[in-house]
Amino acid sequence: MDDQQRLQEMLSQLEVYRSQSEVYQQQIDAIQASLNEINIFQSTLDDLNGKDSMETLVPIGAGSFINAEIKNENKVLMSLGAGVAVNKTYEEAKELAERQKKELEDTLDKLFKDYQRLTDIIGQIAPQAEQLMQRLQAQGFAPQ
Repeated sequence: MDDQQRLQEMLSQLEVYRSQSEVYQQQIDAIQASLNEINIFQSTLDDLNGKDSMETLVPIGAGSFINAEIKNENKVLMSLGAGVAVNKTYEEAKELAERQKKELEDTLDKLFKDYQRLTDIIGQIAPQAEQLMQRLQAQGFAPQ
């Protein structure tokens, strides 16, 4: 394989790896957002637990809110996904949230490792491609 073909192959590989790393980054961002939501949920449950009622602001859209009172009935309506929701006690809700959080953290760890592997590969190929491109340009060949 001549140098031009090798350079084209390396550039193609880099493009694929960079696209994959972007997908991983989007997944990482989505999981981190979900973890933030779970943390807020857990904090809110802690704030509500043991209180008869609590005043709060409820979003009604377009950046607007109304004052509302939450009456503690020791029940939380939790979404399970696919349009399914169930009533849970505060303790059940906290346990479920903790399990979901652990699953997300495990997934996040795996994604970080895979993302790091991709960035390592990119870090190896990119300088080689740059050197090869410079050598070809010095020889008077322009990359295609």
